[in-house]
Parts: sequence; structure tokens; C-alpha cells
Amino acid sequence: MTTRASDIDRLVALDRAHVWHPFTQMADWLADDDPLIIERAEGNHLIDVRGRRYLDGVSSLWVTVHGHRRAEIDNAIRAQLDRVAHSTLLGLGNVPSIELAGRLVHVAPDGLTKVFYSDSGSTAVEVALKIAYQYWQHRGQPAKRQFVALAESYHGDTIGSVSVGGIDLFHQIFHTLLFQVHRVPTPYSYRSPSPDDPRACVSMCLQSLDKLLSSQAHEIAAFVLEPRVQGAAGMLMQPPGYLPQVAELCRKHDVLLICDEVATGFGRTGAMFACDLEGVRPDLMTVAKGLTGGYLPLAATLATDAVYDAFLGPHASKRTFFHGHTYTGNPLACAAAIASLDIFERDRTIDAIQPRITELATLLARDIAPLAHVGEVRQQGLMVGIELVTDRETRGEYPYEAAIGARVCREARKHGVILRPLGPVVVLMPPLSITTSELAELVEATRRSIIAITA
Repeated sequence: MTTRASDIDRLVALDRAHVWHPFTQMADWLADDDPLIIERAEGNHLIDVRGRRYLDGVSSLWVTVHGHRRAEIDNAIRAQLDRVAHSTLLGLGNVPSIELAGRLVHVAPDGLTKVFYSDSGSTAVEVALKIAYQYWQHRGQPAKRQFVALAESYHGDTIGSVSVGGIDLFHQIFHTLLFQVHRVPTPYSYRSPSPDDPRACVSMCLQSLDKLLSSQAHEIAAFVLEPRVQGAAGMLMQPPGYLPQVAELCRKHDVLLICDEVATGFGRTGAMFACDLEGVRPDLMTVAKGLTGGYLPLAATLATDAVYDAFLGPHASKRTFFHGHTYTGNPLACAAAIASLDIFERDRTIDAIQPRITELATLLARDIAPLAHVGEVRQQGLMVGIELVTDRETRGEYPYEAAIGARVCREARKHGVILRPLGPVVVLMPPLSITTSELAELVEATRRSIIAITA
């Protein structure tokens, strides 16, 4: 089934006239004589208005978990429509949000017992920052109002989440709007002073954090970081051992630990949450993206009893957390999330993806890592970053204007695969439902595209 040519022309004209696309230079988009417009999907593929099929190599921006049009999630949303589509959580409850909270607490790291809903990863982080800030006010330590974050971090696009973000390409223009944040180095050994010694890089990063907390913990509310993988920074992987030591330093200095699992949650790293890989128990954890299986906007900030209890008190105490969104705990989205968690449980999804993770590692090592302009291939679970360089020996960086990553991803469309770049890094993040043959298709299309563009 394809859309009629006249309808395609009408859609393209309407899009060019009225739609402002995110993270997109619209001058380039408007100059495109064949913009990609998706009409439908089947399994792990997207289908455009011309009937062309594309393997969804980035899970529709890291959200699709079990594939598109999964019957169980479709049916759960339809069934909820027969009950109620939306009801506020401000002073009321609704059945799906209650059921989902219990399910989230069950699968989350131990100690996270309370669930505050929002609608996106950005707002989930914003909630965590505000909770951490207000927590210390209630604890009688009002000086603890500053935050620590990693260099090159990304936590969303609202003002608070941008403040703790550290990617100048996205955030520099807004600096005068933001609050100040302490920055500590990222354990990214490939471009560190000790590129061939990851342990030295980790040691230096931990020493920097310890020094900061030792001198200023009395002013610091929380350290916020993406555990194990800094996604938008280019899939920067934290070596094993780094995260538990960060958690220990936070406990030692009485600083809250906020783990942003928006991108890493729900199986992406090979565990339900990245924190699970090393048994880390944060004080606050944010989830979004894959929460509903990629169907509807929903996010949550999970907190410990200790954090939650600081907000309890008589009405006159004004300890209420005065924050919320109109669609907080939307029943349709919560029903989708429950159905997604049902699939995880019934299909033993985390166990089922382990062979795919190994297969992907083998394909990357064989077909991608040896390419002349591939500097490093980084993988954690089904999250992959392929860093392109001008020269492997010098690790030379492509200039921004070369748009090398974007050009490779554009080339991949010719091979029936949708990818998304992060500067010179080509990202692969397929749905957890990807098959062995589809993995081979994904890697081969990426290989051919890198060769075609870098040659």
C-alpha cells in the first residue's frame, strides 16, 4: 500500500509550510526533494508514504522496545479507551497509574519505592532536580542547593535539565538562562590523556569527584549522571567499576545520587536498568523513552522512602511537592507501560536478548571496527556508538561542517535502514525484538554506508 502521488505532494507541502522539526536545520530539510515521511510500521520496520521499508535502527529515537504494532500493547490501549482516556492525578488516583507504580517498584533497583509521573525524560529529570533541592530544605540544610554533573552530559531540554547538561552544541546559546553546575570529567578514555589506559582515566575522574565533594559537599544537593552510557554525548561508555565508586562517594559525602535511566532503561544495556549491571541503588532514578514500549509519552521519577518522607507534614508546613503536569499518570500511557512490562515478564526479554548482544558484538568487531575511518566502536548491550575519524592513528576529528555522521545516516536509507547520528558518531540502537537476520542487515548497511561516505 502506497499513498497517492497527489497526497504525497500535499503532505510535503503542508510539512514545509508548517512543521518545525526538532534538532533539524530546517534549511536543509526544506531543500530535500524527497523528505522521509513515515505512514505505518510492521514489526521492526517503518514504511514511508511511498511504500519503502526501513529497518528501524534507532528504535524511533530510542523508544521502541518490542517492535511496532505489538498486539498486546495495541489491545491494552484499546481496552483502556473503553474505560477512561484521561483523569488527573492532582488529588485523585486512576487505576492504571496505581498498577504501574507497583510494577515499576517491583522491577526497579531495591529501595526505590515511590513513583512520581511526568511526560518526558526532560521533565522526569526536572522533577528529580526539584525533589533533591527541596529535600535538603526540609532536612534543615538549605545551603545544599548545587548540583554536580558529568562533562558532555545530556539530561533533556527543559531549563533545569539543560542546566545539568553539558553539550555545548545543544546548550551553549542558552547559558545565560541556566543555573551553574559543578562539572567533573567523563571517563571517556578514547580522547583522554591516557587513551590506552582506561583504568587511569577512571582513577583521574574519581579523584576529581572526590576532591570536589570533600571540599563542597555541604553545598551540593545531588550528583546527576547517566549510568554506564552517556547517550547523546556519543554513546560514551563508563568502564565497569566507575558507577559503584561514584555511588560510594555520594554516600560518603551525604550527596544524593540521581541516575538518569531515560535512555538506558528497559533492557537497552542488557539489563532492565543500567544500575542493575553493578548493583547500584540511587536515591532518585528517572525513566521515560522505553517505558511504554515506545507507544505514548510517559515518564517517571522514582525515589526512596527517605527522600519521600522528607515531604510529609501537616498542611501548614507547606512541605508539599508543588509540581505536576496536566497529563501526569495518563491512563492510556500507563496501560501501554503495563502491557510492555507484561511482555518483558512473559517473554523473558532480558534473557532473550543476550544472544543478540553477543551476535552484534561479533558483527561489529568483524565488519565495522577494521574500517579505515572508524576510530572506536563502543557497545553496551544493544546501545552502540561508532566514532568516525579522519585518521585512525592520530584520532583526527572531522570538522562539524563535514556533517560526516549525518551523511552516513542519509546513505544508510539507500540500504533500507534508518540511523541517527550524534555528530561524527553513528548510533545503532535497534529494538530489543530485532532478529539475527535483521542485525546482520543493520550492520551491513552501516558498513556499506561508512565506506561510501568516508571514501
